[in-house]
Amino acid sequence: MTHALRGRRSVAEPGRSPGKAVLFLLPALLILGALVVYPLVYSLFRSFFDASGSRFVGLSNYVETFTDPRTLIAFRNNVIWVVVAPVAVTCLGLILAVLTERIRWATAFRLILFMPMAISLFASGIIFRLVYEEDPERGVVNAAMVGVHDVFASPSPYPGARPRSEFDASEDGYTGTATVSRGGVVSLPLVGYSRQQLPDSARPVSQPEAGGTEVRGAVWLDVSAGGRPGQIDPAELGLPGLTVELLRDGAVVSKTMTGDDGRFTFPDLGPGEFSVRLPADNFALPFRGLTWLGPTLVTPVIISSWIWIMTGFAITFIAAGLSAIPRDALEAARVDGATEWQVFKRVTVPLLAPVLLTVFVTLVINVLKIFELVFVIAPGSVQEEANVLALQMWQVSFGSGGDQGVGSALAIILFLLVAPAMLYNIRRFRRERS
Repeated sequence: MTHALRGRRSVAEPGRSPGKAVLFLLPALLILGALVVYPLVYSLFRSFFDASGSRFVGLSNYVETFTDPRTLIAFRNNVIWVVVAPVAVTCLGLILAVLTERIRWATAFRLILFMPMAISLFASGIIFRLVYEEDPERGVVNAAMVGVHDVFASPSPYPGARPRSEFDASEDGYTGTATVSRGGVVSLPLVGYSRQQLPDSARPVSQPEAGGTEVRGAVWLDVSAGGRPGQIDPAELGLPGLTVELLRDGAVVSKTMTGDDGRFTFPDLGPGEFSVRLPADNFALPFRGLTWLGPTLVTPVIISSWIWIMTGFAITFIAAGLSAIPRDALEAARVDGATEWQVFKRVTVPLLAPVLLTVFVTLVINVLKIFELVFVIAPGSVQEEANVLALQMWQVSFGSGGDQGVGSALAIILFLLVAPAMLYNIRRFRRERS
């Protein structure tokens, strides 16, 4: 009787009734079935039918997936993401977690780095779309680059200006087609520049006098309303600070700069015929930064945005792993004469290996499903070059002329790519619990 009572008590103990457990798990199982299992099974079924869903096509959708150039670009970009992004975030997270462990305000610093995780990926994408905007007036990165560039390289004085006529343009600048000898006068009217952009030192220009052994000339902005094109009018201003070169047989024999009234002089010239050239440095367009969202750089830019967002996640997990490392092991290594680098390399990293691997696999899963950042950051003109599998699946399924058969095939392929990493993480968690 005693054994029977004990058996009844064991059955009645809380948490040991399978029927009650199933009853409490049933709502969660229904939700998982409706939102996960059913869509997965339906997508697998749908991937064997055509766009309308009425005709069975077998593996044709999968064949089309692996022969479509856009999908192949998406596969290539996903490979780049998987190879670069998780490794970069894991390494950055490890370095920053180790470094912040030694500072006084470590928790506050980690909190700041974790804050991007609190922003949705769509919002982060909008922020980075503005950060990498090509116009320096809006894009922060190009504004910084232009500021640094202009510190070391002075901008041209008259960007975009050009002679009115009778000049040959080349990469070296504008060279006059007519020649001049000593005692001659050269008139160089320029257009393509706003009067409001002229420096405050600009003064009205006047026609130089011919004669002597010099070559004189004037450079002015030929844009006065109602004036005579190619001739100096009273209201027109000279262009100060503009470099002028004098050439003989294509070689520069003298160089000078215009004054506030736009006039210049080449003194003490010998006999012969000369040409006047305005160097290209006078008119070079200002440096405007790089086209970050162009076909070449758009994928690295999006990856850098994702790294900024996810580094806080890696720091948080790795810092938790660091706090669990026995201090005795670290102190023993230091007592044995190991340097800090040797302690980090031979003690800290091996003990952190399970945490690092878990973080890395989680990031790989996240990367394989990346969608929002690519969709928001990449402009429509280069979205094909930045394409990834999740975005390609959405475009194929719901874009113009959507084909949900091919889209379902892409969904199954993406699931098969993600599943091994998910199964690895699940097995690892179970192993740690046991």
